[in-house]
Amino acid sequence: MSTEGTIPPAAPQPDHAVAPAPAGSIVVGHDGSSGADHALTTALELADQLHSPVVIVRAWSIETAPRPADWEFGYVSSFPEYATAVRAALVQDVHAAVAAVPAVAVDYLAVHASAARSLIDVSREARMLVVGSRGRGGLTGLLLGSVSDQCVRLAECPVLVARPRPGH
Repeated sequence: MSTEGTIPPAAPQPDHAVAPAPAGSIVVGHDGSSGADHALTTALELADQLHSPVVIVRAWSIETAPRPADWEFGYVSSFPEYATAVRAALVQDVHAAVAAVPAVAVDYLAVHASAARSLIDVSREARMLVVGSRGRGGLTGLLLGSVSDQCVRLAECPVLVARPRPGH
């Protein structure tokens, strides 16, 4: 049996499964990269024109999560503490872009799962999913990164891959 084109199941959520974004919303992934910044700006501009709310998603793992604010050497933080730290970092990273479009309602979601799986699951009832063409991956020169490629092929809603224009 071939597994090509499939995504491994999402890592178990500590307290609950990932709920889909509200119907009619625009979901955008943000990993802190410049490509994600461009995708976010694109999603916010579209949301402003379409009068849609935006859900900004950041996938995380223990290896990628920032330390919780109350972390101390020898203390093992809980999943909710890590999720709170990831969400706080996301809010800080996107603050300027979100503040530039005050009419758009925004929600922030930190999901403990792979990026592609998180975005596909959260966007299943959304109006649209917006992703950057390249994230933090190391394979430069490709038109699409692995996450955007999987989202284009497997998401249940329309997907917009936001590519910066050359020279911008």
